[in-house]
Amino acid sequence: MLTGEAVALDVQPVGVLLRAVGAVIDIVVSAVLYLLFAFAVMSMLEAGVLDEATLQIALVVMLVLLFVALPTAVETVTKGRSLGKLAVGGRVVRSDGGAIGFRHALIRALVGVFEVYMTAGGVALLVGIFTPRSQRLGDLVAGTYGERTRTPTLPAPDFSIPQGMAEWARIADVARLPDRSARRLSQFVAGAERMFPAARERTARELAAEVAPFVSPLPPVHPEALVRAVVAVRRERELRALRLRDERVARLAR
Repeated sequence: MLTGEAVALDVQPVGVLLRAVGAVIDIVVSAVLYLLFAFAVMSMLEAGVLDEATLQIALVVMLVLLFVALPTAVETVTKGRSLGKLAVGGRVVRSDGGAIGFRHALIRALVGVFEVYMTAGGVALLVGIFTPRSQRLGDLVAGTYGERTRTPTLPAPDFSIPQGMAEWARIADVARLPDRSARRLSQFVAGAERMFPAARERTARELAAEVAPFVSPLPPVHPEALVRAVVAVRRERELRALRLRDERVARLAR
């Protein structure tokens, strides 16, 4: 996603299944509250406190409060979260990734009466399956979608020098690589563990052949080991150069 400030964000939408689970949790909570209220009102009716007309009005008002007013208030105050969304690790955000407001929450709640309650979730499920970010009809009208807030922690990329190549790294001459090649090498090392073995092997060979003219002496090692060693050497030397520059700046500033 590209924000208005031209900052690229890597966000993950909540899938249809998780959204359905979260919606069921919210519906169950609302239904339990409605049944408790209905039980209390019926008790008052039997006690003679309320008449039958007032009972019907109270039940209708409670329906509106629980299925429209309450979801709107909760999503507005919590910036797109509810009990069900907290349970599945998601929240509702605007299409540009920003926090939703009262208008977005109200539109979602009003449309939700039709697509969730009146159709037993059928319309919401059908629309969510065929939209790229699993948006229901209320999301499309309000300009929102469900974003993941709990994502698995990815392993930190290993930028260390491969075993047995420490001596080579000490004397290696790695010339300046083209920016495109350097970027591809770093991306490969960062994401190699998540690649399929065949694709990983093929990419490592391509990158090793691409980087070989810039390395001297060329060690007789596996292509991926060569790529990792070159990235590690370049990273270590660039970090050392940055530290030396900072030290010089600090001395001049005294």
